[in-house]
Amino acid sequence: MNEKIILYDGVCGMCNRIVQFVLKRDKRDRFQFASLQSSFARDVLVKHSKNPDELDTMYVVVDHGLASERLVWKGRAAMLILRELGGFWRVVSWLSILPAGLLNFGYEIVANNRYRIFGKSDSCMLPSPQQRHKFIEV
Repeated sequence: MNEKIILYDGVCGMCNRIVQFVLKRDKRDRFQFASLQSSFARDVLVKHSKNPDELDTMYVVVDHGLASERLVWKGRAAMLILRELGGFWRVVSWLSILPAGLLNFGYEIVANNRYRIFGKSDSCMLPSPQQRHKFIEV
C-alpha cells in the first residue's frame, strides 16, 4: 500500500478540522497522521533539512522509510491530499497546475491566520479507538 503521512499542527483548530475532513473521506485508507509536535515528525523533518520548530506548515511524507522518501508541503501538500481523496476532490486538486508560489501564497494567508480564525488547543486531539491505527505516536 502507498500510505502517505500527514504532518499537522496538533494544537491548531483548523488543522484538526482538516484531519477530521480527511479521516471522513479517506475511503481507500491512504493516509496516516502525526502531529508536528511528535518526535516522529521532528525526526522526519530534520532528516529532510526542515525546521521542526516551525509549526505553520503542513507536510505530507511520501514513501516513508523507502529510498524514494520525500516531503511535500504547503499548497502542494493540500493538492496531493485532495487528489488522493478522489471523487470531487480530485477535480479540485487540478488547482495544482498553478505555480507553487501562487499556491503557497494562498496557503500562507490561511496558515498565518489559522489560530485567530479557528483557535488553538492546549493539547493535540485524541482519535477515537476506531481511528487510533491511523495516528503515529498518539
